[in-house]
Amino acid sequence: MSEVICAISTPPGMGAIAVIRLSGEGSVALVDAIFHAASGKKLESEASHTVHFGRISDGKELLDEVLVTLFLDSRSFTGEESVEISCHGSVYIQQRIMELLISRGARMATAGEFTRRAFRNGRFDLSQAEAVADLIASSSRASHRVAMNQMRGGFARKLAELRDRLLQFVSLIELELDFSEEDVEFANREQLSVLTDTIEQEISRLAGSFRLGNAIKSGIPVAIIGETNAGKSTLLNLLLNEERAIVSDIHGTTRDVIEDLVNIGGVTFRFIDTAGIRHTTDTIEAMGIDRTYRKIEQASVILWVVDLLTPQEQLESMAATLLPRLTGKKVILLFNKSDLVSDSERSAALNLFPQLDANRLFISAKKGENTEQLQQLLVEAAAMPEIAEEDVIVTNLRHLEALNRAHDSILRVQEGLAIGITSDFLSQDIRECMFHLGEITGQISTDEILGNIFSRFCIGK
Repeated sequence: MSEVICAISTPPGMGAIAVIRLSGEGSVALVDAIFHAASGKKLESEASHTVHFGRISDGKELLDEVLVTLFLDSRSFTGEESVEISCHGSVYIQQRIMELLISRGARMATAGEFTRRAFRNGRFDLSQAEAVADLIASSSRASHRVAMNQMRGGFARKLAELRDRLLQFVSLIELELDFSEEDVEFANREQLSVLTDTIEQEISRLAGSFRLGNAIKSGIPVAIIGETNAGKSTLLNLLLNEERAIVSDIHGTTRDVIEDLVNIGGVTFRFIDTAGIRHTTDTIEAMGIDRTYRKIEQASVILWVVDLLTPQEQLESMAATLLPRLTGKKVILLFNKSDLVSDSERSAALNLFPQLDANRLFISAKKGENTEQLQQLLVEAAAMPEIAEEDVIVTNLRHLEALNRAHDSILRVQEGLAIGITSDFLSQDIRECMFHLGEITGQISTDEILGNIFSRFCIGK
């Protein structure tokens, strides 16, 4: 018997409505004790998936008029008796109802406890449970689609298929061990070799999708670089449409890295405003410039802001430092303050850094000129593939680590088949691969792992 837990499932603070969720055996009876339906009926006599209007009171004071929704046993999200109370969004009302529920025997839910109960009751596997948190946190069309696919079991089905195919062979191999004295071979080694090659390729493909998945989930990292006072912080504020970074005429104003997310054309970008690059004796500013170089290494796209008022010799001197660090990066060269120079100066600027393969665009960060063109170049530079509903993409670092361990195991199986190792060692490596694949879906799990995963959920989910 599971104890009744309760939590506010809507965002904290005041709103039009709030939803308070209960789950556990006795949830309906507990709410029945404080709820008075307009129909005069008791909730315990009502069917699942029905909504009831009435009032909640503590016996002396009327707290609110609410809607109560019933979800009975296996037909609920958690797989157990559940109730949702929709009340007015006053913080006072929410607190009073929660206090009343707890005084009647309910317990405040811990982070992710509703989803953990759903996993425990077999409503979905662990990878699907983690997808619930990803779905809540999705900030773009792509991240939403990937999370929805995983929550619907796309990833789990792929892993289950791999484990089942391995299980069939390992069963035959272990059968050989039972007849070791008779020197029989139940598992065809050639077929097993073909299977392991296929599984190795599939695991490699899944692990390789993490880079795309991480970009979808966390945002494509875009470093904004250039000399001091080139207009980097102004550009960041323009792209974010808010005064996020301090802007001044003083050189070296930005000394630390500033990051923020923005959705452009359905793609999430993580813009990184960096310290201006110049020769300096200031220790703190020098540390900021070192961080700039590190962010250049981590970024997928580089926005190099060039101040057109800067002498060409100075720009070329900085380029000698920057260009070697931009190898393999997608670079967009932005000629800022273009509204302050002549047409001939603009034409001359196009010939700067001829060795650099980059898109070039004249902008005025201060006036917002060519912002739409820049956004289009960013979307093109991201080169995000269209995510289909059936595409399986890894977005979770825990899944990546398990896939890497599974990959190591299947490589040992391939090596063992090549050199003809005995069936017992072969079986051990196959089972190890299955073990790591099972870790992802929760077929293999520990309380420590589960606690770590669900602690990252919000309370109420």
